[in-house]
Amino acid sequence: MHDPKTTISIENVVASTGIGQELDLQSVAMDLEGADYDPEQFPGLVYRTQSPKSAALIFRSGKIVCTGANSTEAVHESLAIVFEKLRDLQIPIAEDPEITVQNIVTSADLGTDLNLNAIAIGLGLENIEYEPEQFPGLVYRLDDPDVVALLFGSGKLVITGGKEPSDAEAAVDVITDRLDDLGLLA
Repeated sequence: MHDPKTTISIENVVASTGIGQELDLQSVAMDLEGADYDPEQFPGLVYRTQSPKSAALIFRSGKIVCTGANSTEAVHESLAIVFEKLRDLQIPIAEDPEITVQNIVTSADLGTDLNLNAIAIGLGLENIEYEPEQFPGLVYRLDDPDVVALLFGSGKLVITGGKEPSDAEAAVDVITDRLDDLGLLA
């Protein structure tokens, strides 16, 4: 059997930071080329970086959320660009604002079809949600690592809630071990 950990791919990293001061988003939007600001639709200003590809959601409070990056390094690079653009607008920003990863979404492939009904019964209902008429995936809440995994009949997984890329590897290990113990990995 192939090692499912080799199929892990980071799909999205969400991180937050702050610049410690309130912003006039209307004037930032006017001066920051490429910024999208429509307070009727969304309270934050959206600034997209192309390389690395991500979106920074900048709020009046000075809080910034970066989303869409495919690695923690890309988050740091994207936010460094945002900080520089804001400094260019004469907005004073600390040299190295603290950046906190809030969520890493990864995908993986167990390489075999899964019988989700048998898994739901085998894993026990306390950590599982499975309602195939509502959603085709089985929701499995793990305690260690503290993540949520979506398992699909195709053997594909989506793991969300991780704070470190290693959380996905640990989750795949836990899931494969549990399914193996139950005899549910073909």
